[in-house]
This record gives sequence, C-alpha cells and structure tokens, in this order.
Amino acid sequence: MTGSKIREEQLGIKARDGSSIDTFLSVPAEGNARGGILVIQEIWGVTDFIRTVCRKLSEIGYMAMAPHLYSRDDEKALFTEENIMDAMRPFWALPPEKRGDQKAVSEILEKLPEHTRKIVTKVMFERDKTEKRMISDLEDAQNYFLKNYGPAKTGVVGFCLGGGLAFQLSTQMKFDASIIFYGANPRNIDDLSRIKGSVLGIYAGEDSSINNGLPALVENVVKHKLDFEMKIYPGTYHAFFNHTGMSYNKPAADDAWKRMLAFFGSHLGE
Repeated sequence: MTGSKIREEQLGIKARDGSSIDTFLSVPAEGNARGGILVIQEIWGVTDFIRTVCRKLSEIGYMAMAPHLYSRDDEKALFTEENIMDAMRPFWALPPEKRGDQKAVSEILEKLPEHTRKIVTKVMFERDKTEKRMISDLEDAQNYFLKNYGPAKTGVVGFCLGGGLAFQLSTQMKFDASIIFYGANPRNIDDLSRIKGSVLGIYAGEDSSINNGLPALVENVVKHKLDFEMKIYPGTYHAFFNHTGMSYNKPAADDAWKRMLAFFGSHLGE
C-alpha cells in the first residue's frame, strides 16, 4: 500500500497454458473506481515506470493492472530489466541504416554470452511468436480483471512494445478507450475495423521506425471510420514519456499525461 489513497496487490493470474502471470494491481483505497485500465509494459517488463503509471491512475480513481509478460518460470530470472538492456544495447548502438544488415547483426550476436543471446532471440528473432503469446496472456489477464473486479468500463494503455500490443489487443477485445504510446500498427491493418472503442495515438516526432507506419494507419482509420485521435510531439524521441529513460521529455510527457487523463475521463467516465 502506498499512502492512504491507493491499495496495491501482487497477483498470480493463471494463463490458459497453466503458467502463472505475475501482475501488479493498484486500486483506490476507498470508494468506487471510475473504471479499469490495463497498463502494458515496455520491452523492459513491469518496471518502476509502469508501476508509477498504475499508481498515478489509481490516485485519481481508476483500477490499474499491469501483467508482467516475462514472468513464466523459464523467463523470470533471465528477463530482468538490466539483462534486457545489456542484450539490446549493442543492437541499438548500430546506425539505423545498419539495423537490417544481417551481417552486422550476426557479428554482434556471436559476441554475446549465451544468456544474452536467449533474450535477443526471443525479443528480436522470434518476435512474432513472442508477441502472440503475450497477447494470449493479456487476454487471460484482462478476462481475470473483468471477472474478479468488474469494472463497468475499461481502457488500455501501452508503451513502446506495449503500445503495439495494446493496439493489437484492441482489435481482439472490447475496450471503451485505447491509448497507444509510440506503438506499432496491428499486424493486419484491416483489423482496425474490429475496434469497438475510441483510440488515442501518441507519437514521438523523431521515431521513424514507428512513424513509417502512420500513413497506412491514417488511411485505414479513414477507411474504417475509426474514432481516432492522434498527437505527434515534434522534436521528441521514442519513449519520451518514460521519466526514468534517456529520451524523457518533460514538457511533452506532461502534455501527454493531461491528454491521457482527459481521454480516459471522457470515455470511462468522470
């Protein structure tokens, strides 16, 4: 428990394959919650940043839940925030034009320790398989949330990796409001037609790997008449909202937080 405003719990939610998903939950300590929000991690896992987002949402009246998507027994010890950073740092140090160069990538991979190679394999080379399993776990976690806590209205917000997962999940489950922080488009862009709620997309101006997908996104938003808002922050970089990261941009993050609260307030209820 943090102060008198919220209550925290650490849950173990059973996935459909029998695994346990470690899940951080924060709820208002008193009174009825305004709604339930699923908070989806960056590539690093459920970090202090993600827990802070949950707590801040609960302080203003929302239930917030963040499943740890690396919490299976064969991943938990290996997929720490520090280990993931060590694994990905050499690849992100490559110039953007070199990141698709198979020779350059292979040279880095050969120099990595075995445990680090396992991380890289799962998050880079087996990304589709990994993300499909994450979506499955998120579905199970959200169904648990609905069954056991019963929020009348629900939202989802995801950051980076989690932004793409939130977008994909919104095509497969009903949310009243979805907020995508610099996340990839759904795997099949036409699946936008299956989204039932409203969507807010928040993007960094200097984030070509994500922003290259925006023209197709806008085209299909219009095509499918999606209730969609977009905000791009010029001069900011991927992950600008994370106050613990190197790309943090306080003015943009403060504005994005206000937009997020206004959006959830509008669609989940004041």
